[in-house]
Amino acid sequence: MERHFDEQLADLTNYLIKMSARAELMISDALRILVNRDRALAEAVNRNEQQVNSMQIELDELCLRLIATHQPVAGDLRFLLGSVKTNNELERLADLAVNISQKACDLLHYPPVKPFVIIPEMATIATGMVKDSLHAYVNRDTTLARHVLARDDALDQRKSRVTHELAEHIRHFPETTIAALDLIRVAHDLERIGDHATNIAENTIFVVQGKDIRHNIETRH
Repeated sequence: MERHFDEQLADLTNYLIKMSARAELMISDALRILVNRDRALAEAVNRNEQQVNSMQIELDELCLRLIATHQPVAGDLRFLLGSVKTNNELERLADLAVNISQKACDLLHYPPVKPFVIIPEMATIATGMVKDSLHAYVNRDTTLARHVLARDDALDQRKSRVTHELAEHIRHFPETTIAALDLIRVAHDLERIGDHATNIAENTIFVVQGKDIRHNIETRH
């Protein structure tokens, strides 16, 4: 029975990895629409979102079935409860990738606002946080989880910088207001993706150490 439970936990872990990889691809494709002005990738983003939604339902059912049939305790129970939370975070950040894709498609109706590098930087940080947070979770690596938490400030700072620069741009070029506001929203969505990755990292620390650090910043470091 114990061996069967371990095999099912391994299946759950692999499922989370596949779901995370699909969400990371969605973020990457959404940013390619924005930077390369390539609408063709929007269909792939939407298709992957449907897959992520289906995977979320299947993964939740697997977690509940494992809890009901094996009645795990301690670390294994925390891992299953954390997996339900992590599953929800992955689905939400996939939704944000769809938001970015839609805004990127809307921006194709306008000339480029101006050359920018901060938003792609934000995408790189956010995608890295998602990848590392999931890696930390499935490997129960609290050191890597805390590295993810430490990167959240860099994402927040860049969002603030983008917002300030585009607000100034609107002041000087009011005709670009709609496009500039869409870019601000993209930056906000990327910052929220980082927040979801942070939540996954916090789940890792909860699973391994039994600590809930969501509202206690001092214990993150």
